[in-house]
Amino acid sequence: MTNLKTKVIHGGIATDSTTGAVSVPIYQTSTYQQDALGQPKAYEYSRSGNPTRHALERLIADLEGGIQGFAFGSGLAGIHAVLSMFSAGDHIILADDVYGGTFRLMDKVMTKVGLTYDLIDLSDLEAFSNAFTPQTKAVYFETPSNPLLKILDIATISKIAKAHHALTLVDNTFATPYLQQPLLLGADVVLHSATKYLGGHSDVVAGLVTTHSQELAQQIGFLQNSIGAVLGPQDSWLVQRGIKTLALRMDAHSANAFKIASYLEENLAVAKVYYPGLDQHLGHAIAQKQMRDFGGMVSFELVNEAGVKRFVEKLKYFTLAESLGGVESLVEVPAIMTHASIPKEIRETIGIKDGLIRLSVGVEDIADLLEDLQQALEAVNA
Repeated sequence: MTNLKTKVIHGGIATDSTTGAVSVPIYQTSTYQQDALGQPKAYEYSRSGNPTRHALERLIADLEGGIQGFAFGSGLAGIHAVLSMFSAGDHIILADDVYGGTFRLMDKVMTKVGLTYDLIDLSDLEAFSNAFTPQTKAVYFETPSNPLLKILDIATISKIAKAHHALTLVDNTFATPYLQQPLLLGADVVLHSATKYLGGHSDVVAGLVTTHSQELAQQIGFLQNSIGAVLGPQDSWLVQRGIKTLALRMDAHSANAFKIASYLEENLAVAKVYYPGLDQHLGHAIAQKQMRDFGGMVSFELVNEAGVKRFVEKLKYFTLAESLGGVESLVEVPAIMTHASIPKEIRETIGIKDGLIRLSVGVEDIADLLEDLQQALEAVNA
Protein backbone atom coordinates (compact mmCIF):
# COMPACT_ATOMS: atom_id res chain seq x y z
CA MET A 1 0.00 0.00 0.00
CA THR A 2 1.69 3.22 -1.12
CA ASN A 3 -1.04 5.86 -1.41
CA LEU A 4 -0.92 7.94 1.76
CA LYS A 5 -4.58 8.95 1.44
CA THR A 6 -5.41 5.30 1.94
CA LYS A 7 -2.66 4.57 4.42
CA VAL A 8 -3.78 7.21 6.96
CA ILE A 9 -7.06 5.27 7.22
CA HIS A 10 -5.94 1.65 6.80
CA GLY A 11 -2.28 1.76 7.87
CA GLY A 12 -0.84 0.34 11.08
CA ILE A 13 -3.37 -1.65 13.11
CA ALA A 14 -6.69 -0.51 11.67
CA THR A 15 -9.00 -2.99 13.40
CA ASP A 16 -9.12 -4.66 16.81
CA SER A 17 -7.99 -8.29 16.67
CA THR A 18 -10.18 -9.30 19.62
CA THR A 19 -13.54 -7.86 18.54
CA GLY A 20 -13.07 -6.77 14.93
CA ALA A 21 -13.92 -3.18 15.85
CA VAL A 22 -12.93 -0.83 13.02
CA SER A 23 -11.80 1.72 15.62
CA VAL A 24 -9.20 0.23 17.94
CA PRO A 25 -10.76 0.42 21.43
CA ILE A 26 -9.40 2.41 24.34
CA TYR A 27 -7.72 -0.19 26.54
CA GLN A 28 -7.98 1.74 29.80
CA THR A 29 -5.91 -0.59 31.95
CA SER A 30 -2.66 -0.38 33.86
CA THR A 31 -1.82 -4.09 34.00
CA TYR A 32 -2.62 -7.43 32.35
CA GLN A 33 -3.25 -11.00 33.54
CA GLN A 34 -0.29 -13.33 33.04
CA ASP A 35 -0.66 -16.95 31.90
CA ALA A 36 1.70 -18.20 34.60
CA LEU A 37 4.57 -17.01 36.75
CA GLY A 38 7.15 -15.53 34.39
CA GLN A 39 4.87 -16.01 31.38
CA PRO A 40 3.18 -12.69 30.52
CA LYS A 41 0.92 -12.36 27.50
CA ALA A 42 1.64 -9.78 24.79
CA TYR A 43 1.32 -6.99 27.37
CA GLU A 44 2.20 -6.91 31.05
CA TYR A 45 2.17 -3.25 32.20
CA SER A 46 0.88 -0.21 30.30
CA ARG A 47 4.00 1.90 30.69
CA SER A 48 5.80 -0.80 28.73
CA GLY A 49 3.00 -1.38 26.24
CA ASN A 50 -0.70 -0.80 25.69
CA PRO A 51 -2.80 -2.04 22.73
CA THR A 52 -4.28 1.39 21.94
CA ARG A 53 -0.89 3.08 22.09
CA HIS A 54 0.68 0.23 20.13
CA ALA A 55 -1.83 0.76 17.29
CA LEU A 56 -0.85 4.44 17.08
CA GLU A 57 2.87 3.58 17.22
CA ARG A 58 2.47 1.10 14.39
CA LEU A 59 0.58 3.70 12.37
CA ILE A 60 3.20 6.46 12.60
CA ALA A 61 5.93 3.98 11.66
CA ASP A 62 3.86 2.87 8.67
CA LEU A 63 3.20 6.45 7.52
CA GLU A 64 6.83 7.58 7.85
CA GLY A 65 8.46 4.44 6.48
CA GLY A 66 9.87 3.40 9.86
CA ILE A 67 10.11 -0.01 11.48
CA GLN A 68 8.82 0.96 14.92
CA GLY A 69 7.02 3.93 16.44
CA PHE A 70 6.94 5.41 19.95
CA ALA A 71 4.20 7.56 21.50
CA PHE A 72 4.95 10.05 24.27
CA GLY A 73 3.00 12.35 26.56
CA SER A 74 4.10 15.40 24.53
CA GLY A 75 6.33 16.34 21.64
CA LEU A 76 8.99 17.55 24.06
CA ALA A 77 8.86 14.24 25.92
CA GLY A 78 9.69 12.51 22.63
CA ILE A 79 12.54 14.94 21.93
CA HIS A 80 13.88 14.40 25.46
CA ALA A 81 13.89 10.62 24.99
CA VAL A 82 15.72 10.88 21.66
CA LEU A 83 18.33 13.30 23.04
CA SER A 84 18.81 10.94 25.98
CA MET A 85 20.50 8.50 23.59
CA PHE A 86 23.57 10.71 23.80
CA SER A 87 26.16 10.93 26.56
CA ALA A 88 28.06 13.62 28.43
CA GLY A 89 30.57 15.25 26.10
CA ASP A 90 28.57 14.54 22.94
CA HIS A 91 27.98 17.50 20.62
CA ILE A 92 24.73 18.24 18.78
CA ILE A 93 24.36 20.59 15.82
CA LEU A 94 21.05 22.36 16.36
CA ALA A 95 19.35 24.36 13.62
CA ASP A 96 19.22 28.03 14.55
CA ASP A 97 15.49 28.30 13.81
CA VAL A 98 13.77 25.76 16.07
CA TYR A 99 10.77 25.79 18.36
CA GLY A 100 11.49 27.68 21.58
CA GLY A 101 10.70 24.65 23.73
CA THR A 102 13.27 22.59 21.84
CA PHE A 103 15.89 25.28 22.38
CA ARG A 104 15.01 25.50 26.09
CA LEU A 105 15.26 21.72 26.51
CA MET A 106 18.70 21.68 24.91
CA ASP A 107 20.01 24.86 26.53
CA LYS A 108 18.63 24.48 30.05
CA VAL A 109 18.22 20.72 30.56
CA MET A 110 20.43 18.62 28.30
CA THR A 111 23.51 20.76 28.92
CA LYS A 112 23.17 19.92 32.62
CA VAL A 113 23.86 16.26 31.79
CA GLY A 114 26.88 17.18 29.68
CA LEU A 115 25.59 17.58 26.12
CA THR A 116 26.96 20.48 24.12
CA TYR A 117 25.44 22.16 21.10
CA ASP A 118 25.92 24.87 18.51
CA LEU A 119 23.18 26.84 16.76
CA ILE A 120 23.89 26.72 13.03
CA ASP A 121 22.08 28.03 9.96
CA LEU A 122 21.73 24.71 8.14
CA SER A 123 20.79 26.39 4.88
CA ASP A 124 24.47 27.44 4.79
CA LEU A 125 25.96 24.04 3.94
CA GLU A 126 29.53 25.30 4.30
CA ALA A 127 28.85 26.56 7.83
CA PHE A 128 27.10 23.28 8.58
CA SER A 129 30.03 21.18 7.37
CA ASN A 130 32.46 23.29 9.38
CA ALA A 131 30.40 22.87 12.56
CA PHE A 132 31.29 19.20 13.01
CA THR A 133 33.74 18.20 15.71
CA PRO A 134 35.05 14.76 16.68
CA GLN A 135 32.36 14.77 19.39
CA THR A 136 29.44 15.60 17.06
CA LYS A 137 26.88 12.80 17.25
CA ALA A 138 23.78 14.29 15.63
CA VAL A 139 22.19 17.17 13.75
CA TYR A 140 18.69 18.23 14.78
CA PHE A 141 16.38 20.43 12.70
CA GLU A 142 12.84 21.22 11.59
CA THR A 143 11.72 21.71 8.00
CA PRO A 144 9.63 23.75 7.46
CA SER A 145 11.01 25.45 10.55
CA ASN A 146 9.17 27.20 13.34
CA PRO A 147 8.44 30.11 12.93
CA LEU A 148 10.36 31.34 9.86
CA LEU A 149 9.29 28.48 7.58
CA LYS A 150 12.89 27.85 6.56
CA ILE A 151 13.25 24.88 4.21
CA LEU A 152 16.26 22.64 4.72
CA ASP A 153 17.49 20.01 2.27
CA ILE A 154 16.94 16.76 4.16
CA ALA A 155 18.77 14.53 1.67
CA THR A 156 21.87 16.73 1.48
CA ILE A 157 22.07 17.37 5.23
CA SER A 158 21.66 13.65 5.91
CA LYS A 159 24.42 12.79 3.47
CA ILE A 160 26.82 15.26 5.09
CA ALA A 161 25.91 14.00 8.58
CA LYS A 162 26.51 10.38 7.57
CA ALA A 163 29.92 11.31 6.20
CA HIS A 164 30.73 12.54 9.71
CA HIS A 165 29.18 9.44 11.36
CA ALA A 166 26.42 11.56 12.88
CA LEU A 167 22.68 10.95 13.07
CA THR A 168 20.07 13.12 11.37
CA LEU A 169 17.06 13.93 13.57
CA VAL A 170 14.16 15.70 11.85
CA ASP A 171 11.14 17.32 13.45
CA ASN A 172 8.42 16.76 10.83
CA THR A 173 5.58 18.45 12.74
CA PHE A 174 4.79 21.19 10.22
CA ALA A 175 4.81 18.94 7.15
CA THR A 176 3.46 15.65 8.58
CA PRO A 177 4.18 12.40 6.74
CA TYR A 178 1.42 13.27 4.28
CA LEU A 179 3.51 16.11 2.83
CA GLN A 180 7.05 14.86 3.57
CA GLN A 181 8.79 11.65 4.68
CA PRO A 182 12.27 12.43 6.02
CA LEU A 183 13.27 8.78 6.61
CA LEU A 184 12.90 8.13 2.88
CA LEU A 185 15.20 11.10 2.22
CA GLY A 186 18.01 9.82 4.45
CA ALA A 187 17.09 10.92 7.98
CA ASP A 188 17.61 8.51 10.87
CA VAL A 189 14.87 9.59 13.30
CA VAL A 190 11.65 11.53 12.74
CA LEU A 191 9.84 13.34 15.55
CA HIS A 192 6.38 14.92 15.76
CA SER A 193 4.42 17.04 18.12
CA ALA A 194 1.27 15.02 17.45
CA THR A 195 -0.58 17.74 19.34
CA LYS A 196 -0.54 19.64 16.07
CA TYR A 197 -1.59 18.37 12.63
CA LEU A 198 -1.64 14.66 13.44
CA GLY A 199 -4.20 15.13 16.21
CA GLY A 200 -5.66 17.98 14.25
CA HIS A 201 -8.41 19.18 16.58
CA SER A 202 -6.65 21.01 19.44
CA ASP A 203 -7.89 18.43 21.94
CA VAL A 204 -4.81 16.34 22.75
CA VAL A 205 -1.14 16.76 23.71
CA ALA A 206 1.13 14.02 22.36
CA GLY A 207 4.50 13.24 20.78
CA LEU A 208 5.51 10.59 18.23
CA VAL A 209 8.91 9.26 17.17
CA THR A 210 9.89 6.69 14.57
CA THR A 211 13.03 5.31 12.92
CA HIS A 212 14.00 2.77 10.27
CA SER A 213 17.02 1.58 12.27
CA GLN A 214 16.58 -1.49 14.45
CA GLU A 215 19.46 -0.39 16.66
CA LEU A 216 17.97 3.07 17.21
CA ALA A 217 14.52 1.57 17.76
CA GLN A 218 15.90 -0.57 20.57
CA GLN A 219 17.56 2.44 22.19
CA ILE A 220 14.48 4.66 21.93
CA GLY A 221 12.22 1.87 23.16
CA PHE A 222 14.42 1.33 26.20
CA LEU A 223 14.41 5.06 26.98
CA GLN A 224 10.65 5.34 26.46
CA ASN A 225 10.06 2.60 29.02
CA SER A 226 12.81 3.75 31.41
CA ILE A 227 11.91 7.45 31.44
CA GLY A 228 8.22 6.61 31.32
CA ALA A 229 6.67 9.67 29.65
CA VAL A 230 4.30 7.49 27.62
CA LEU A 231 1.04 8.50 25.98
CA GLY A 232 -2.13 7.26 27.66
CA PRO A 233 -4.72 5.14 25.85
CA GLN A 234 -7.37 7.87 25.64
CA ASP A 235 -4.96 10.30 24.01
CA SER A 236 -3.54 7.56 21.78
CA TRP A 237 -7.05 6.92 20.49
CA LEU A 238 -7.64 10.62 19.86
CA VAL A 239 -4.45 10.96 17.80
CA GLN A 240 -5.23 7.85 15.77
CA ARG A 241 -8.73 9.16 15.10
CA GLY A 242 -7.27 12.51 14.01
CA ILE A 243 -4.84 10.86 11.59
CA LYS A 244 -7.74 9.27 9.68
CA THR A 245 -8.59 12.70 8.26
CA LEU A 246 -4.99 13.91 7.91
CA ALA A 247 -4.98 13.86 4.10
CA LEU A 248 -8.24 15.80 3.83
CA ARG A 249 -7.13 18.36 6.37
CA MET A 250 -3.61 18.91 5.02
CA ASP A 251 -4.96 19.46 1.51
CA ALA A 252 -7.38 22.06 2.90
CA HIS A 253 -4.76 23.71 5.16
CA SER A 254 -2.30 23.97 2.28
CA ALA A 255 -4.83 25.39 -0.17
CA ASN A 256 -5.99 28.07 2.28
CA ALA A 257 -2.45 28.94 3.36
CA PHE A 258 -1.27 29.47 -0.22
CA LYS A 259 -4.15 31.86 -0.91
CA ILE A 260 -3.49 33.78 2.31
CA ALA A 261 0.26 33.99 1.67
CA SER A 262 -0.42 35.26 -1.85
CA TYR A 263 -2.86 37.85 -0.48
CA LEU A 264 -0.42 39.06 2.17
CA GLU A 265 2.38 39.27 -0.39
CA GLU A 266 0.36 41.80 -2.38
CA ASN A 267 -0.87 43.82 0.63
CA LEU A 268 0.97 47.13 1.09
CA ALA A 269 0.61 46.88 4.88
CA VAL A 270 2.79 43.74 4.91
CA ALA A 271 6.58 44.05 4.79
CA LYS A 272 7.56 40.40 4.31
CA VAL A 273 5.88 37.00 3.97
CA TYR A 274 7.38 33.63 4.86
CA TYR A 275 5.72 30.74 3.03
CA PRO A 276 7.57 28.03 1.07
CA GLY A 277 4.88 27.91 -1.59
CA LEU A 278 5.74 31.41 -2.82
CA ASP A 279 8.21 31.62 -5.71
CA GLN A 280 10.44 34.16 -3.95
CA HIS A 281 10.86 32.01 -0.82
CA LEU A 282 14.54 31.05 -0.58
CA GLY A 283 13.67 27.39 -0.04
CA HIS A 284 10.93 27.14 -2.66
CA ALA A 285 12.89 24.89 -5.04
CA ILE A 286 13.90 22.51 -2.23
CA ALA A 287 10.33 22.43 -0.94
CA GLN A 288 9.11 21.51 -4.42
CA LYS A 289 11.61 18.66 -4.47
CA GLN A 290 10.97 17.11 -1.06
CA MET A 291 7.37 18.08 -0.19
CA ARG A 292 4.03 17.17 -1.78
CA ASP A 293 2.55 20.56 -0.86
CA PHE A 294 3.62 23.54 1.23
CA GLY A 295 1.58 23.19 4.43
CA GLY A 296 -0.69 25.38 6.49
CA MET A 297 1.74 27.71 8.29
CA VAL A 298 2.34 31.33 7.20
CA SER A 299 4.51 33.94 8.95
CA PHE A 300 4.79 37.61 8.08
CA GLU A 301 5.89 41.04 9.25
CA LEU A 302 3.89 44.26 9.16
CA VAL A 303 5.27 47.50 7.75
CA ASN A 304 3.98 49.14 10.93
CA GLU A 305 5.57 46.89 13.56
CA ALA A 306 3.96 48.93 16.32
CA GLY A 307 0.58 47.74 15.06
CA VAL A 308 1.15 44.05 15.82
CA LYS A 309 -0.79 44.07 19.09
CA ARG A 310 -3.79 45.83 17.54
CA PHE A 311 -3.71 43.50 14.54
CA VAL A 312 -3.80 40.22 16.44
CA GLU A 313 -6.45 41.47 18.85
CA LYS A 314 -8.74 42.68 16.04
CA LEU A 315 -8.92 39.28 14.34
CA LYS A 316 -12.18 37.34 14.69
CA TYR A 317 -11.63 33.95 13.09
CA PHE A 318 -7.91 33.71 13.81
CA THR A 319 -7.84 32.93 17.53
CA LEU A 320 -4.95 34.44 19.51
CA ALA A 321 -3.40 31.31 21.01
CA GLU A 322 -0.28 29.17 21.10
CA SER A 323 -0.05 25.82 19.30
CA LEU A 324 -1.02 25.13 15.70
CA GLY A 325 -2.34 22.50 13.32
CA GLY A 326 -5.97 22.38 14.41
CA VAL A 327 -8.94 22.79 12.10
CA GLU A 328 -9.42 26.32 13.46
CA SER A 329 -7.15 29.19 12.46
CA LEU A 330 -4.76 30.56 15.11
CA VAL A 331 -2.50 33.59 15.32
CA GLU A 332 0.47 34.22 17.62
CA VAL A 333 3.50 36.45 18.04
CA PRO A 334 6.52 34.11 18.48
CA ALA A 335 8.81 36.58 20.28
CA ILE A 336 6.24 36.96 23.06
CA MET A 337 4.67 33.51 23.00
CA THR A 338 6.15 30.27 21.58
CA HIS A 339 9.75 31.51 21.30
CA ALA A 340 9.95 33.73 24.37
CA SER A 341 12.42 31.29 25.98
CA ILE A 342 15.03 32.15 23.32
CA PRO A 343 17.11 35.18 24.36
CA LYS A 344 16.22 38.33 22.43
CA GLU A 345 19.69 38.74 20.95
CA ILE A 346 19.57 35.20 19.52
CA ARG A 347 16.01 35.65 18.25
CA GLU A 348 16.91 38.83 16.42
CA THR A 349 20.10 37.37 14.97
CA ILE A 350 18.18 34.51 13.35
CA GLY A 351 15.34 36.76 12.19
CA ILE A 352 12.60 36.25 14.79
CA LYS A 353 11.71 39.90 15.23
CA ASP A 354 9.39 41.25 17.89
CA GLY A 355 6.88 42.05 15.17
CA LEU A 356 6.85 38.65 13.49
CA ILE A 357 3.34 37.16 13.28
CA ARG A 358 2.68 33.45 12.75
CA LEU A 359 -0.58 32.09 11.36
CA SER A 360 -1.78 28.52 11.65
CA VAL A 361 -4.25 28.57 8.78
CA GLY A 362 -7.32 26.46 9.45
CA VAL A 363 -9.87 24.86 7.16
CA GLU A 364 -12.56 27.55 7.39
CA ASP A 365 -13.98 29.13 4.25
CA ILE A 366 -11.15 31.08 2.63
CA ALA A 367 -13.37 34.09 1.94
CA ASP A 368 -14.06 34.50 5.65
CA LEU A 369 -10.36 34.21 6.53
CA LEU A 370 -9.30 36.76 3.93
CA GLU A 371 -12.01 39.18 5.05
CA ASP A 372 -10.85 38.77 8.66
CA LEU A 373 -7.24 39.57 7.75
CA GLN A 374 -8.33 42.53 5.66
CA GLN A 375 -10.35 44.17 8.44
CA ALA A 376 -7.53 43.65 10.95
CA LEU A 377 -4.95 45.17 8.59
CA GLU A 378 -7.24 48.12 7.96
CA ALA A 379 -7.60 48.63 11.72
CA VAL A 380 -3.80 48.83 12.09
CA ASN A 381 -3.55 51.54 9.46
CA ALA A 382 -6.66 53.46 10.50
